[in-house]
Amino acid sequence: MEIIIGSLPPLPAQSQKTPPREGAVIEAQLLHVRPPRKGIAGPSGRERRNKQANDPRSGRVLTLLIPDAALLPADIDSGRYSVSIRLVRR
Repeated sequence: MEIIIGSLPPLPAQSQKTPPREGAVIEAQLLHVRPPRKGIAGPSGRERRNKQANDPRSGRVLTLLIPDAALLPADIDSGRYSVSIRLVRR
């Protein structure tokens, strides 16, 4: 028996997957829900963040886990995708 602390077990080899069709359903797990960001003003009264983040006041920020990243498009970070969610109680 081999016990390794602090690492994941090796994943089994996976066959070549075909990319999902447009509008495919991808399962995800909800990890965390937080309120929207508020401004962080420094001593001078100006925003301290370099990057402007405008979360809507009535919004919520969800952290999702996609178990199989191969299902996601390669250019997911381009911002050219619209994401819809359907919440199903377990």
